Amino acid sequence: MDSRNFLFCSLDAALVGDLAWQVKREGHDVRYYIAAESDRAIADGFVPKTDDWRAELDWADVVVFDDIWVGSDVGTGELAQELRAEGHAVVGGTPNTDRLEDDRGYATEVFEAHGIDPIPSEVFHDFDAAIDHVRANPAPYVVKPLGEVQNVKRLLYVGREDDGSDVVDILRAYEKSWGHRMKGFQLQRRVEGVEVAVCGFFDGEGFVEPINFNFEHKKLFPGNIGPSTGEMGTSMFWAGRNRLFEETFGKLEGWLADEGYVGSIDINCIVNESGIYPLEFTPRFGYPTIVLQEESLESPTGEFLHDLAHGRNPSPEVHGGYQVAVRVVLPPFPFDDEKTYDESSRNAAIVFDTPDGSPPEGVHIEDAKLVDGQWRAAGESGMPLVVTGTGETMADAREQAYDRVDQVLLPNCYYRDDIGERWVDGDGDRLQAWGYLGP
Repeated sequence: MDSRNFLFCSLDAALVGDLAWQVKREGHDVRYYIAAESDRAIADGFVPKTDDWRAELDWADVVVFDDIWVGSDVGTGELAQELRAEGHAVVGGTPNTDRLEDDRGYATEVFEAHGIDPIPSEVFHDFDAAIDHVRANPAPYVVKPLGEVQNVKRLLYVGREDDGSDVVDILRAYEKSWGHRMKGFQLQRRVEGVEVAVCGFFDGEGFVEPINFNFEHKKLFPGNIGPSTGEMGTSMFWAGRNRLFEETFGKLEGWLADEGYVGSIDINCIVNESGIYPLEFTPRFGYPTIVLQEESLESPTGEFLHDLAHGRNPSPEVHGGYQVAVRVVLPPFPFDDEKTYDESSRNAAIVFDTPDGSPPEGVHIEDAKLVDGQWRAAGESGMPLVVTGTGETMADAREQAYDRVDQVLLPNCYYRDDIGERWVDGDGDRLQAWGYLGP
């Protein structure tokens, strides 16, 4: 493929630096815009930057948005839709697909309208009404904040008690501590089973094959305990249009085509022998999922993004086995504490235990920068690196990923050491036995 011009835009947090770096390493011209002042050093030294993304639109062959957020009144879906109408090739959503993540009630309506039965849930804007609902319908529930505070991951609570009493206690506590900001929340029945995300790349008209299936690890500590984070690691594989796909995105393909959606989109589900229960949409790249997807692409990433944005039904070659990504983080992640970050993590040097000091294969940047040849932590979030591995089995992928993590010398860092274990311990066998991985 001839060299193309790619404009990457982070209009909220800086999330797409590694993808931009990969496209640059493939020989394309890249410019990266980061709106948040606190994040602007992220990817410095790895990719060229721009201070005005709109001034680069006529230069760009492809515009890539990394998230759905811009502000309270506008999202990147609206911007992407406007730019496509002007003739630009854009990887990004639409106002309606942005709503799938921002408004859980709307997402439920979309599921139901297309014959997909979501887990029973109800949206509340009043704590007393929610508590009355739990007491009248005792069961274990999941509390999912809506709007602005849904990004405060530690507020998501998975109920444990069959009578919902713990959820009542949590709602009372949230009312006192977060009531001024938590304007709404969803109560969703807790369902037991295998948690799996069905992820597809959509080119404006249909899904690109193969389809990606991934497993999120959101809790901070091994064993899936501790506070919720955005993500501590991901395991995955690629496959065809199996039953998991056909009973989820297979029913939504026409709706997404009508929307003109372009990019990655996934549905996180709970699956058991009784059925598939969708939990939520991610109508954008997932993090660090996109880094692992990028690692498992065996054909050029830039060519894939270019063809995707231009609606050319790309046919990417992907690794045929399994893949694992491990997020390596620094204090105070996942919390905000400027003093701790300043003392323990800001500008931390990242060193690699390799013969020539160069990073091993599979090391990807998140909140990192390159200064005079030295990798350093950047930004404010304490998420400098993602380390990946691939293998013919999930165990092989895990071994490669953690061997590479061992080559990262970063004082005060921490990570989960059990990414991918759930598959090895039986999730894969259960999905196969229940018939979800076949046609």
